[in-house]
Amino acid sequence: MDRRIRKTQKAIIGAFVELLAEKDFKDITINEVADRADVSRGTVYLHYMDKFDLLDKCIDFYFKKLFESCMRLDGTSLLLSKPLLVRTFEYLEQHESIYKTLLINKGIPAFRSYMMDEILGNLGELVDVSSVKPDMNKEVVIQFVASAIVGVLEWWMIHSTPIPAKDIADQLWSLLERIQVMPHVQGE
Repeated sequence: MDRRIRKTQKAIIGAFVELLAEKDFKDITINEVADRADVSRGTVYLHYMDKFDLLDKCIDFYFKKLFESCMRLDGTSLLLSKPLLVRTFEYLEQHESIYKTLLINKGIPAFRSYMMDEILGNLGELVDVSSVKPDMNKEVVIQFVASAIVGVLEWWMIHSTPIPAKDIADQLWSLLERIQVMPHVQGE
C-alpha cells in the first residue's frame, strides 16, 4: 500500500478515535472526522463507505495492533500464557487512551465482542475440563474463562485502577490456575 494512503488512513482513524473520546459514536459525522483529520470529506469516502465502515476498520486496525504486539516473542502463537497476558496488559497500559475509548464508548460494543471472540477462539485447545470436574461441559468452562479474562481487562481499563499491568496479569493468571482449567505448562 502506498505510503501516502497509509498516512491518510492513519490520520482519519486517529481523528475518529479522538472524536470517540469526546462524544458517542451516533453523534459523530463524516464531516467532523474529515475536519479533524484535515482531509476533505471526499477523501474519507474514498477510504471508507460510511462511519460504520470507518468504525469497523478502526476496531480491526487497533485489534490487530493489540494482538500482533502480544503474540509470543517468536511470533508463532496466540495461545494464552502468563507472558502473553503480561504483554497484553502492558501494551494496553501503554496505549490506554485509545483502547479505553474503544471500550467505553456506548455506541461501539463491537470492540469488546472482538476481544471475546478472539479469546474464545484460542481457549478451546487450552482448557482442561477434566481437571475441574469430569462431567463439566467444556463450552461452559470456555465461556466462563473468556468472560473472566475480558471482564477483568475491561474493569482494569475503564476504572483506571492503580494496579500495574504486570501485577494485574499475575493476579489474573493466578486465578486462572486456581480454578485449574489452564494447563500448568502454559504458565511460564
